[in-house]
This record gives sequence, structure tokens and C-alpha cells, in this order.
Amino acid sequence: MSVHKEVKKVTTHILQAMKARNEKIAMLTAYDYSMARILDAAKIDVLLVGDSASNVMAGHETTLPITLDQMIYHAASVVRAVKRALVVVDLPFGSYQGDSKTALKSTIRIMKESGAHAIKLEGGKEVKDSIERILSAGVPVMGHLGLTPQSIYKFGTYTVRAKEEAEAERLIKDAKLLQKLGCFAIVLEKIPAKLTKIVSEELEIPTIGIGAGPSADGQVLVTHDMLGITKDFHPRFLRRYLELFDEIQNATERYIKDVKAQEFPNEQEQY
Repeated sequence: MSVHKEVKKVTTHILQAMKARNEKIAMLTAYDYSMARILDAAKIDVLLVGDSASNVMAGHETTLPITLDQMIYHAASVVRAVKRALVVVDLPFGSYQGDSKTALKSTIRIMKESGAHAIKLEGGKEVKDSIERILSAGVPVMGHLGLTPQSIYKFGTYTVRAKEEAEAERLIKDAKLLQKLGCFAIVLEKIPAKLTKIVSEELEIPTIGIGAGPSADGQVLVTHDMLGITKDFHPRFLRRYLELFDEIQNATERYIKDVKAQEFPNEQEQY
């Protein structure tokens, strides 16, 4: 029997057991109650309340503008919907960088005000102090290496990271450091598949890939991308399982037509 099928509530310990049994972890993003309820009913393992809400829900070009208050609003909405999945929340840009006290304050607010189960933050040794302080408060931490979207202006591009040997070695070193500090998992974003294999085999904790090949211990996509609600995003790593933009547009056009033609509501649809 797989861990996925028998477990009633996913925890960080369950994810570790899944890696030990070579059972892949499925993770998606969620930002609101209605969508989270559907994803949880489908038995998704992990729901990430991502700072990608900045792009997907608010229409910003980057993840940088979203605030801690907004992340807490999204996280609380998701937590209210979830019975089974582990809910992880991104610490937004500016809420943890450079100051471990601020990082802990931000984390405590997320945990107390949303009821989430864990937090995620981007970076390696440069966020070591923040990770240690958050873990000392008993909050599980998921790391994030490779392409770190909050650093987009430093990188200047969303291209694949760690293709050069020096950067790949630094990523491996950072991954081992995050594990040693006590992170329960690490997201690896847009790095070469060969590097993902090396990192995943060398670590005892699970890796979750996005654009990082099949060797990661799990995969994550932005739900709105996976469902085809977002229309203009076509990275190589994305597989669309539906084309909901078109479906919803067609349904809306049919509704408009019926209203204009006085075909809605009909006799059965009134009191």
C-alpha cells in the first residue's frame, strides 16, 4: 500500500517516508478556499500558498510586490479548505532577508493567523540565520534553490540556473547546508536534470522539482498554469492538463448569449 493512499493527514514526517519508499510527492499551488478544496479532495500531498499569487491572483509582473498581510489572507483561505494536504506558505520578499528577527516575526504571524503547517523561503547560506531562528521556534522550513524568483532583478532573467560548474557546486553545498540546518524538503527550480539527480541522491530529505527533471522526489506546478487558466505562459517544463481559459470563456459567452436572448432564466429556473 502506498503512503499516498493510506495516509489521512500529510505531515513532514510522511514526506520523509515517501522519499524512503521512493514514492513521488505531488505538490501544487493554492491561493483560495474553493480551489484548495478541490485539490485537497483529489488527494494532493502538499499545497503551496506561493508568492506566485502576486502574478496569478494580482497580475503583477514579479513575485516581489505581494505583502505579508496578503500572503496571510491567501494562506488562511487555503487552510480553511484543507483536511489532508500539508500546507506550506511562502515568506514574501522583504519579510525575512537580512534579518533573522524579522524572519521569525513574519513566520509567527503566518503560523498564528493562517493556521498553516510550514513555511518556505528562498536561498542558501545567505538565509542561514533566518532558517535557524525559525526552526528554533518549532516551525518546519522548506528550502528553495536554483531559480529563486524573488532575486529576479539580481539574475536579470528567468533562465535555467546552475548550468556552470561553480554555480552547480554552490547549489549542492547550499542543499547540504539546508538539510544540516533542519529543513524538511527543498524546492529545486529550473536547474539541469543531471544536477537534480545528484542533489536528490545525496540528500536524505525530499527534493521537489519545477523545471528540474524527473529525478526530484516530487514535482510542483502552479495550478493555474497546469489547468490552462493562465494563457501566455509556455515554459518547456509546463504540462497543461486542461485549457480552462478557453472553457471558461466559452461558458461565459454562452451565458451572455442566453441572457441577451431572454433564454435565461427559463420557466424551470424561476420561483
